[in-house]
Amino acid sequence: MSLVILSWSITIAQIALALAMACACLRMFRGPRAQDRVMGLDTLYINSMLLLLTQGIRNGTAIYFEAALIIGLLGFVSSVALAKFLMRGEVIE
Repeated sequence: MSLVILSWSITIAQIALALAMACACLRMFRGPRAQDRVMGLDTLYINSMLLLLTQGIRNGTAIYFEAALIIGLLGFVSSVALAKFLMRGEVIE
């Protein structure tokens, strides 16, 4: 019984994350300002990281967790670089 509940919960979570990714893509492409597009990109990488984590839980393999870690690290660095670019107009000082 608990395996069925876990399977349905993961499926519902993945559907919700896919819908959140669609909303983030919409904000990223239609955002009126550059700040809105950056926030859409941040939301998109967080949702993709969570989608990989739920897939790793479903399959029971560690490769998805490592991929989610890499996405998290690269997403954070890109967010910092984009924020610095929007504030100063340059990334490298």
